[in-house]
Amino acid sequence: MTDELLAITVLWGFVFIYSVMATMDFGAGFWSMMYINHEQTNATQIANRYLSPTWEVTNVFIVAIVVALVSFFPGATFTLGTVLLIPGSIILLLLALRSAFLVFSHVAHEYRKQLTYISGITGFIIPGVLILVLPITHGGYIQTVDGREQLMLGQLFASPQALAFIGFAITSTLFLSSLLLADYSHAADEKEAYRMYRKDALIVGPLTLVMALLITIAMRAEAPWLHEKMMAYIPYLIGAVCFFLIGYLLLCLPSRKPIGPGFPRLAVIATVAQYLLAGYVYGRAHYPYIVYPSVTVESGFTHPETFHALFASYVVGFLILFPGFLYFWRLFMKDQRYLKQTKGAK
Repeated sequence: MTDELLAITVLWGFVFIYSVMATMDFGAGFWSMMYINHEQTNATQIANRYLSPTWEVTNVFIVAIVVALVSFFPGATFTLGTVLLIPGSIILLLLALRSAFLVFSHVAHEYRKQLTYISGITGFIIPGVLILVLPITHGGYIQTVDGREQLMLGQLFASPQALAFIGFAITSTLFLSSLLLADYSHAADEKEAYRMYRKDALIVGPLTLVMALLITIAMRAEAPWLHEKMMAYIPYLIGAVCFFLIGYLLLCLPSRKPIGPGFPRLAVIATVAQYLLAGYVYGRAHYPYIVYPSVTVESGFTHPETFHALFASYVVGFLILFPGFLYFWRLFMKDQRYLKQTKGAK
């Protein structure tokens, strides 16, 4: 494996981890808002219980993405930093608003509902804005004026491809978050919350598959170079669909546990495998372009000696952090004192 390929693999790995964790995180805020008046189900408490310890961990990976991009591909940073100035600023503003109101919602108790609505709405919008980075890199939305690259926002938001990506981001956010909250409710023995989140996952799951199909159709018209390369990996795409069907079926199978039918933990694993396969196909098809057609992995790559030093520091850093993440996840999903808090617990 060449240095360039290794660097882009690390970067894409960060993107995948963040995309999965962030959709669960943002979606939990949305479901917390949706069920805030359904106190008898404990669904909002479950969402907040999940959201509280994870939103800070999730943000670690968006920092890792930015640092890896600037460090490994400084040649691509100028183009992306220029064209993403407006959408990037919107994302940062929404993230700041969401984080601030999420914190204050646990302190200003008399305004908890209003603050929960704000954090839920911003959590719903952020994934739709974030995912626009992908169609922008497909080409056709950047123009050069007086030697400066500019993003054609009007053309971007009028694009069926971009709209399909936004729809996919929203449905994926709701699907993954409802699926993980169903698993969390199952582990916490919260029967009513599990029933509601399982129902949400069963409803939104097929919509996610439909939006993925719409992306493929729109991509064939607007980014034929990428669509053609993705079709070369059709067995992997079929495998991704199969994993989706397996995960969906696992939610429907009868269970001996009194909490209700389904095996949500296995469904989460199958669904993440689905996204992993689809992400692999997209990444391989997008290679060697970072921004089509002007910026490639090779043209944007840093000096090899700089990369070796940076890569070594990343390896050491994650050897330190990874056990901490595993320990955190084990406490989060196994500690019965946290899983089974009473409704009045803060």
